[in-house]
Amino acid sequence: MFVGREEELGALERMYEKDDFQMAVIYGRRRVGKTSLIDEFVKNKPVLYFTAQQKTSRQNLELFSAAVYDAFSLPGSLPAFATWNAALDFVVERVQAQDGESPFVFVFDEFPYAAESDPSLPSVLQAAIDHGFKQTRLRLILCGSNESFMEGEVLGSKSPLYGRRTMQMRLLPFDYLDAARMLPGVDPETLVAYYATFGGTPYYLSQVDAQKSYEQNVAELLFDRLGMLCEEPLMLLRQELNEPASYNSVLDAIGSGATASTRIAEKAGVNQNSVGKYLRTMANLGIVEKVAPLGGGTASKSSIWRFKDPFFSYWYRFVSPYIGTIEEGNGQAVVPYATSGQAFETYVGKQFEAVCLQWLRRESKAGRTPFPVLEFGQWWGTDSKERETCDIDVVAANSIERAVLLGECKWRNSFDESEAIQTLEERSDLLSGFTKRHFVLFSKKPASGGTVAKAKERDDLRLVSARDLYAELGY
Repeated sequence: MFVGREEELGALERMYEKDDFQMAVIYGRRRVGKTSLIDEFVKNKPVLYFTAQQKTSRQNLELFSAAVYDAFSLPGSLPAFATWNAALDFVVERVQAQDGESPFVFVFDEFPYAAESDPSLPSVLQAAIDHGFKQTRLRLILCGSNESFMEGEVLGSKSPLYGRRTMQMRLLPFDYLDAARMLPGVDPETLVAYYATFGGTPYYLSQVDAQKSYEQNVAELLFDRLGMLCEEPLMLLRQELNEPASYNSVLDAIGSGATASTRIAEKAGVNQNSVGKYLRTMANLGIVEKVAPLGGGTASKSSIWRFKDPFFSYWYRFVSPYIGTIEEGNGQAVVPYATSGQAFETYVGKQFEAVCLQWLRRESKAGRTPFPVLEFGQWWGTDSKERETCDIDVVAANSIERAVLLGECKWRNSFDESEAIQTLEERSDLLSGFTKRHFVLFSKKPASGGTVAKAKERDDLRLVSARDLYAELGY
């Protein structure tokens, strides 16, 4: 099932309509849906589609030869090309011969695998582009999961391919709404729980059986030693990184509540001088992020490290501590604690804040916010009047217009709504420099009739329930 990616697909279609050579570089973490996007794009288009494998250069050349012969309707019994030079020269000739017809697409998926087995490949491809493909209307797509390779050896200034690309696209996981499109028929509150657990990675979501309960899916996928996603984070670390054990220890430390780099290093048992490298690498993979109170910048003393990807956040909070239990075949005993109870509800409540912030980004993009939003984030610090630390769950600001929108997120079945609104209004004074203030109360359940009536009497307050977050999907 192909859902979402409308912007990315639209950009590729616009590229296809151009009159000259085009080269798109598409990359992103494994499982994020790169191949699905390309498959959707090339439907009903003339295409040479090759996916490299972790094999020798000779083996990849044999596979590429077969793909070439198939794409150009040639006998598969023809001998394999001896070199990448010969193979790409042949493709150039074939593309030039039919250039008067519909633009031809050449997809080279998992390009890093082929280039790592033959380091000369980027230079060979560069020569094919400069002396052949550039004179055609070929649409060349280079795709890869190894993000550091794609950024350094394809897009980097020292790469032979530098300057040839006409489009680059780093594919990211879905936000909460596109993730929900993969789970039709699921109620809004459960959709929030699913996003808090599996995040927005299409492959992870595709493993969910929407006909089963949330608890059943979590039990089968994560707490069964044979579950498809039981060891997924560990597998990704092993595939992407040279020191998976050290990275795993760092993530365990964050999962246990450490947020400062010094504390993370201490709990992980790694050198203080090395932890920064580990954190930056995982930030580049989109697993963790360094955040600061809005307006403070990441260099702020109040900045913290936290998980960016909900799936990793959930896994290191609820799965990792019990890997031994799961491997012994007793993971079912953990499921009740990992799908209900205070610890789980508190965890989902934090992820609910991220969902609300994503909803606000969509509202701003659609022009449905009180002012154009230039910054999104959260705020935390000290209330000098109350002499206590406090936070504001959602902040959207426009310093030019001196306007700010503040949101409180309540993932509870009931709470004092008037008190929550009053607290939010009082805390708005903690952000200086703004003359226009707007407020949003996000809640698990719809607000009471009394609160709705009060909100209608003022133009600076909006009430948003979990169901409202998914209104675009018909809820």
